[in-house]
Amino acid sequence: MSLKQKITDDLKTAMRTGSTKQRDTIRLLQAAIKQREVDERITLDDAAIIAVIEKMLKQRRDSIAQYEAAQRFDLADIEKGEVAILGAYMPQALTDAEIGALIVEAISVSGAKNMQEMGKVMAILKPQLAGRADMAAVSALIKAKLSV
Repeated sequence: MSLKQKITDDLKTAMRTGSTKQRDTIRLLQAAIKQREVDERITLDDAAIIAVIEKMLKQRRDSIAQYEAAQRFDLADIEKGEVAILGAYMPQALTDAEIGALIVEAISVSGAKNMQEMGKVMAILKPQLAGRADMAAVSALIKAKLSV
């Protein structure tokens, strides 16, 4: 089953059970997917939908940090609920050891020797790690390996 179909099925289930938070979050997700499809005049595949979800998760995490800094824990809790619902559609995250092994492999394949060649390593890793790792953390790990 495609990810888009799973999202639609989950929306129907949420509507039947009366789960308003889940229903509203899934509707936001569907609207974001539809907006991207209309803007780019394409039909999104699972990888592109994961990219949409990643963007939404990043927005929610940024909002949580801002709400907590402003002592608005009620709003932060709402965002945390949305993160939990959206996170269910993401693929299984990789462990730190798996990420480290992929970084070492990508460095050897690209032949990168210094920080100026970091883009080559990221270009190799991005398709492999999309939705399965925090790319900011991966970038920091690559910098650490290349600066040695």
